[in-house]
Amino acid sequence: MTQDELKQQAALRALDYVIEGAIVGVGTGSTANFFIDGLATMKDRIAGAVASSEVSARRLAGHGIRLLDMNDVDDLPVYIDGADEIDASLTMIKGGGGAQTREKIVAAVARKFVCICDASKKVAQLGHFPLPVEVIPMARAQVARALTQLGGRPVLREGFTTDNGNLILDVHGLAINDPASLEVTIDGIVGVVTSGLFAKRGADVLLLATADGVVTFERS
Repeated sequence: MTQDELKQQAALRALDYVIEGAIVGVGTGSTANFFIDGLATMKDRIAGAVASSEVSARRLAGHGIRLLDMNDVDDLPVYIDGADEIDASLTMIKGGGGAQTREKIVAAVARKFVCICDASKKVAQLGHFPLPVEVIPMARAQVARALTQLGGRPVLREGFTTDNGNLILDVHGLAINDPASLEVTIDGIVGVVTSGLFAKRGADVLLLATADGVVTFERS
């Protein structure tokens, strides 16, 4: 089974968590795209969707799914999104697509965060995948210095601008022994919008696609 087939397996299983008549939070990335395509089969049974990126919004709209502004939504039963890495505590690194700030906003509102990914994304310790950090453009150099002091090697994501008009520093080589503490530290650097660490708001459910089927993990 290919990686795309595994992603699709997890994405389609996530449809079981969609509540009919409610609004659905939708993430960003290749696995989320499979979920969007699946959601289109039940678009007449939901109130609409909130997207965590312009790319996802366009895909949702292309399927005729009603889009809502996050500011107009005060109750979001579920948010479905992928991850670049996820550990046993369901803490994640996200932001490979550069959308981690909007993803964190949607996740903060959602009552339940369901992460969908293939088995390659589950790791014993976070940090092999470079940690994306969204930064205000004029703060790029000073944020990079601060991240270097934390033991990382920040690299500017060339030619990329976030939906918020900012830059991404991909931080290589970080030893992420305490994700929650590191998230607070990085997000506290002046000029940082947000990091791709999802420790304070991790997933509630992980749907992990394996060669033997989709395995469900729940936050303890």
